[in-house]
Amino acid sequence: MSDFPSRAHTSLKNAQMRRNVRKAVTTIRTKTGRVIAERADWQQLRDAGSAIKTEALGSLDTLLIQLEERIQAAGGVVHWARDAAEARQIIVGLVQATDSPTVIKIKSMTTDEIELNPALEAAGIRPIETDLADMIVQLANEKPSHLLVPAIHKNRAEIRSLFQAEMSRPELTDNPRDLTDAARTYLRDHFTHTRVAISGANFAVAETGAVGVVESEGNGRMCLTLPDTLISIMGIEKVLPRWQDLEVFLQLLPRAATGERMNPYNSIWTGVTPGDGPTAFHLVLLDNGRTRILADQIARQTLHCIRCSRCLNVCPVYERAGGHAYDSMYQGPIGAVLTPQLRGLAEAGSPAFASSLCGACHEACPVQIDIPRILVHLRGAAVEASRATLGGKLSAETLAMASAARIFGNAAMFGFTQDAAGLLGAMVQQDGLLPRLPGLGAWSLSRELPAPARQSFRAWWKQRKPQA
Repeated sequence: MSDFPSRAHTSLKNAQMRRNVRKAVTTIRTKTGRVIAERADWQQLRDAGSAIKTEALGSLDTLLIQLEERIQAAGGVVHWARDAAEARQIIVGLVQATDSPTVIKIKSMTTDEIELNPALEAAGIRPIETDLADMIVQLANEKPSHLLVPAIHKNRAEIRSLFQAEMSRPELTDNPRDLTDAARTYLRDHFTHTRVAISGANFAVAETGAVGVVESEGNGRMCLTLPDTLISIMGIEKVLPRWQDLEVFLQLLPRAATGERMNPYNSIWTGVTPGDGPTAFHLVLLDNGRTRILADQIARQTLHCIRCSRCLNVCPVYERAGGHAYDSMYQGPIGAVLTPQLRGLAEAGSPAFASSLCGACHEACPVQIDIPRILVHLRGAAVEASRATLGGKLSAETLAMASAARIFGNAAMFGFTQDAAGLLGAMVQQDGLLPRLPGLGAWSLSRELPAPARQSFRAWWKQRKPQA
């Protein structure tokens, strides 16, 4: 697997993708900022959301058992999956038991995490993505590039060309209404004839056993109500203690995510109801590394995330590099902390270093996740892991940092180093700037480094005459 810098280098060469992403995130950022500003109590809502998440994670063991009991009492079935492989096995087995050759899907982020679609296809089952952006990504045989708008990297002309080819619609224009109508026509038959649906979940309520999905297109409502069997997969961190807690999150999520005052479709169900909706409901509770994250007192904030994508829309790195540079279904700042923890630092640690630590993500997050702090924490863990793999040997970076610590920790040595740097800088400077530095050529290419002053402030202060 290539690392983030090499993938970002490739993405930066795609000028059309960068224009598409910049235009989209600017539009979303402007819209969300406007509707958030309408709420004088926005900070109080953020405080409440963060507090509820903290409480839920602190009682996760008892809340999940309570959720299971409530769902089973309402006629549903709960399955526990320790990892992605076990989740895939459970879901594929449930679909095979129905003899359905196809499944329709909604809220597919968690299914992407466990790589469910390839497993279904290997079992001879065709998955149909019904969210418009997920459908576009599936037809293009690509990966999602945004938490909320997976096809944000494509413009409408590119989508028209894709639909023309994949739907045999050569007459199709790039008018948004025409593209939407084409998608509806393509999906309508699947909605009415497919007997099994697979969904993610935004929230579940331990108190009542309710599971909820919020969305904007109506495809979710079709998936959740028309099939005979509904299989939902949910990360264990999505559970909330009380029904009333939804009051907070149904205000936070739409404003932070899409700039809407409320979600057009809020689908909430509890088990099964005879004559109304699916006759069989299964909920798969997914761990897949989440309890490991929970055990980390700093990184556990990651599990507060409600997948609103607001951190992506304010991130200067994401806006320029795009989502595919993260090589994950979780992109941007939250992806930079979540993916390394789910996959391991050795496999996916490079995104943790793909940040300037500007703090825009922390400021924007509706549940106040301190992403910069977690990034620094993960970077430290990555450095320690790298040091361990060297068998105790010190890398050049470690030696440099150790030397710097010694210099900054000794006043006499610090003064001597300043004088030496001033003398050396005067010898090699060019128009007041240092040339490319040995061993730091790439870093020097993108930055102008001023030469050290010939006389340091400390030396000047020592020589100055006392004021009368």
